[in-house]
Order: sequence, then C-alpha cells, then structure tokens
Amino acid sequence: MSYLKDSDPAVYAAIEAEKRRQQEHLELIASENWTSPAVREAVGSIMTDKYAEGYPGRRYYGGCENMDTVEELARSRVKALFGAEHANVQPHAGAPANLAVYLTVLKPGDTILGLELSHGGHLTHGSPVSITGQLYRAEHYQVNRVTERLDMDEVRDRARAVRPRLIVAGGSAYPRTWDFAAFRAIADEVGALLMVDMAHFAGLVAADLHPNPVPYSDFVTSTTHKTLRGPRGGFILTRQAWAQAIDKMVFPGLQGGPLMHAIAGKAVAFYEAMQPAFRQYQQQVVRNAARLAEGLQARGLRLVSGGTDTHLMLVDVKANGITGKEAQARLARVGITVNKNTIPFDPEKPMVTSGIRVGTPQVTTRGLGLNEMDELADIIAGVVKAPGDADLEPYARRVRALAEAFPLPGLEPS
Repeated sequence: MSYLKDSDPAVYAAIEAEKRRQQEHLELIASENWTSPAVREAVGSIMTDKYAEGYPGRRYYGGCENMDTVEELARSRVKALFGAEHANVQPHAGAPANLAVYLTVLKPGDTILGLELSHGGHLTHGSPVSITGQLYRAEHYQVNRVTERLDMDEVRDRARAVRPRLIVAGGSAYPRTWDFAAFRAIADEVGALLMVDMAHFAGLVAADLHPNPVPYSDFVTSTTHKTLRGPRGGFILTRQAWAQAIDKMVFPGLQGGPLMHAIAGKAVAFYEAMQPAFRQYQQQVVRNAARLAEGLQARGLRLVSGGTDTHLMLVDVKANGITGKEAQARLARVGITVNKNTIPFDPEKPMVTSGIRVGTPQVTTRGLGLNEMDELADIIAGVVKAPGDADLEPYARRVRALAEAFPLPGLEPS
C-alpha cells in the first residue's frame, strides 16, 4: 500500500495496526472470516470507480459492459451454488436484503413472525430497535425453555395465534440445524410466505453440511462475509415469480448504484465456494466447532442447547459467575476475540448479557484443527473461570503461540 502510505499516513497506520491485531489475535466471532487474497484484490480493484445503476443489459450509464460481465458471473454462480431460480447480488448488506423482501411483500402494519432476538434471532427480524419492528407488527417465536432448541409444534402454535403474512427463519446465534420443511408446512397452513435468512450458515449450505432452504422458501437472504468467506455484502435468492418485484425494490426502490467492486468480490467468493477445497474447509469448520464445544463442556462451561450442529456455540458464562461483557473483556486481554451475547431467557441487559458467542470459521481458515480446539477450550475455560484478580499472562502466551504457529494465509508481511 505504498500510495496510501504516502498520501494518508494516518489511515495507513490504522490499517497496519489492524493487520497486526488480526495476526496476533484469534478471532472467534462467529460472523467473521478471512477472505482470500483474490477476493481482496477484486474488492480493491478499479471496479469501484464505475457507476452502474440498473441491471446487466439495462443500465442507466454507458460503459458498463464489463460491469455486466462481473454481475452476471456473480448471479449465475450463486444460483448454481444454491439451486435458485433468480438471484439479486446488489444488496449492500444483509439488513437491506431483508428489508427489500419485506418492502416487496408487506404493507406497513402487516405481521411478521421471526425468532426472538435474545433467543438467537436477528435485529432485522422484527426487533423494536430496527426499522423492521417499527414498520411491521412483529411477533416472535422462542426456543423451548427446557431444551433451548426450536420446538416446531410451539412454532406452529405461535403462527396459528398471530397469523403472519411472512414467517422468517434463520438467525444470528442459534447453534442448531433449521428444519425448513417444517417451516414450509407451517407457512402453508397459516397462509404465510416464508423467508429464510441464511447469513450465518450459507457456507455450510453451499458445502452440503446444512439443509438448503431454497427449495422450501419464497425468499432466501444472506450475507457473503460470514461462513461464505466472501466480501462484505448481501444477496437475495427467490423464485422466478418474484424476480421482477425484488429487483425493482432493490433498485431503484431501496438502493442507488451497486457497489461493483463488492459484486466482483462476491463473484470470486461464489467461484471459490464451488471448489472441492471449500467443502473440505467447511467440514473442518463443523468438526472444529463440535470439538471446541465438547472441550468447553468437559472443562465445566455450560453451552446453550448442550452443544452445536453448526459453526457457532453460545456459552452461558453467568453459570460461572461472570457476565458476557466481563468474559469478552477478559478474553480480549489474552488475545481471543469473541462477542458478548444474550442467551434464551437472559436476565441481563443486552449490553451486559449472560453469554458469549463463539465460532470457528476464521480460526479454521488460519489452519487450526482439532488439537488446537482442545488448547483453545482449555484457554477459554481457564480465563472464564479464573478469579477476578488472576494473572492472565500465561494464557496470553499460549494464544500468541497459536497465532504464531498459524499465521493468516495469503498476507504479505508488513
């Protein structure tokens, strides 16, 4: 980054500091990953300089022939990856992708039914602090109090009671597999449309390690920067019958010109996700998550629902006498990055929480395997269970040793 270093030393210094932080810390935030050098090259390319309002073959600006090529590659690849009839790859993120679906099929005041945020849902599934909870009548289903898993009979009862126009499946902190066939049956019974937000587990779906929501859903939304290991952005998959309406809502209804550099990065990520190596990577993500979950439980930490089927887990640290906020801060001191997270029926406030969310996508990209998951489980449990005045430096040394043994791939030295 010689140009940046010379023209804006302050920004250059911040980027270099973040590079060092990512090199020296282990990122266990379930919604983060490490993109390939090819994806980063596409996102940092000259594609950022071109306005391309509209869609391939129907642009409002001249000179878009190369933009058309890249967007068509992204659309065709993501359709093939998930078996979809239509794709829109222009949403800037997951939130506008979800909002585009809502604005297409709902009127203000219509009822949506999604998983409650504190039970693993997402802000854009009707939280009162989100525009989705302000525009629409937001109702929610919960996990079972005993099993901390979704009970589809309970979801059905809730849908019968509130009669939603749209049912939303998917979430940001639910560690178990989703039963899309059951959601489809419930939607049909109550006359609702079904949208699945697969932002968190899209990479697992692409690798055939999680059920594919596309055959069961009217709409599927996702981000590209979590398990898919692509650039920051979103996309929408839908049936051909909804294609025109969705496209019109994304542009010009909700967004202006597409971020063509990001779409170029998406095209690369979708291509990478179609390769055999990506399936092997996702298999290791799931194996690592299962091993880490087992290790944490064996060392006395309680996991919500008793474990994980996916890439993430929720740890109830309140059971060990501290809050999620405290656990996040302690782990940061030793070089492990997690996020505080509410757990089902959480007595703490959202800025404090009783839990932390832990995921394995990024450390798996670094090359950490099952033995390293045992070491991480030992470190995390030790830090969480340590007395408040304990010396955490021995744990920090162990984290540094792991980070040095597994450097970030494809990163040029500073």
